[in-house]
Amino acid sequence: MLIYIARRALMAVSVLLVVLVATFLLFFAGPSDPAQAMCGELRCTPQRLEDIRRSLGTDRPVAEQFTEYFKGLAVGREIYVSGAPRTCSAPCLGFSFRTGIEVKEALATRFPNTAMLALMTMAIFLTVGISTGVLAARRRGTALDRGVVGFSQVFGSIPSYILGLLFALYTTVLYPILPRYANRSDGLGPWFVGLIAPAIILGLIYATGYVRYARASMVDTLNQDYVRTARSKGISEQKVVYRHALRAALSPVVTILGLDMAGLLSGTLVTEHIFGVDGIGKFAIESLRNDDLPIIMGTVLIGCVLVVVMNLIVDIAYSFLDPRVRLS
Repeated sequence: MLIYIARRALMAVSVLLVVLVATFLLFFAGPSDPAQAMCGELRCTPQRLEDIRRSLGTDRPVAEQFTEYFKGLAVGREIYVSGAPRTCSAPCLGFSFRTGIEVKEALATRFPNTAMLALMTMAIFLTVGISTGVLAARRRGTALDRGVVGFSQVFGSIPSYILGLLFALYTTVLYPILPRYANRSDGLGPWFVGLIAPAIILGLIYATGYVRYARASMVDTLNQDYVRTARSKGISEQKVVYRHALRAALSPVVTILGLDMAGLLSGTLVTEHIFGVDGIGKFAIESLRNDDLPIIMGTVLIGCVLVVVMNLIVDIAYSFLDPRVRLS
């Protein structure tokens, strides 16, 4: 078991290193000039352009930039901001060129909002999606089964931004059933309650996929020999479903759960923007509008790290859900 986890962890680290190199090359070694994009056309002077290049380090050779960047991630580095040197502690993601705030500090203040929204969303779509999928599998071929699958396909095919806009309009604007988002400075209670509206719509959108995955996996599991054997021994149907079949049926669900949670923790761009949640997704959209390259790159790196980490967690969880994985 420990060897399996160590092997998966080593693979995750290697993937992470490749992603970090690819991200660096994409932003700093590409044919475009990030300093020119950040400088703008109206306010851009040769001195300002030079200051931006010096701040980003793009005035030096690519190999030197590469070494300096990864040195900053490991032990920190010194960065020139508006012509003055500033110390950036490890892991150094740079400073926002627009505000001068350290990138990791700006992301750290917004990550709790995104994390809480992701956890609330996960609680909703797991509860609704898995329970509804299992119910449809147990009633396979009935009107209930066809209705659940049909509704999930129709609801899941509607673009998320349309559902989000309609839900926000009718539940927080026209008919204020649910409160709007509040900052953590307003108190934990208002902050938590303000996240209910975006969590509900995100949870329902994600639940449509989990209904289909859980139903298909449960239908396949209920047809296995060991399930028929359990039934032949006189075990109640409820115990057969929830003690014997459900655990095996959750294996494929865990796979998409890891990827979905990585996406949610990386920032739900559209939903956070619609509901005004001051999270990583909304912050990334604002940074794109302002051409704030250090923030954009920091957001991309955080997203990559989360995807790799969540995949590692999924691999480990798989070994507990399905013992055959450990044997392989």
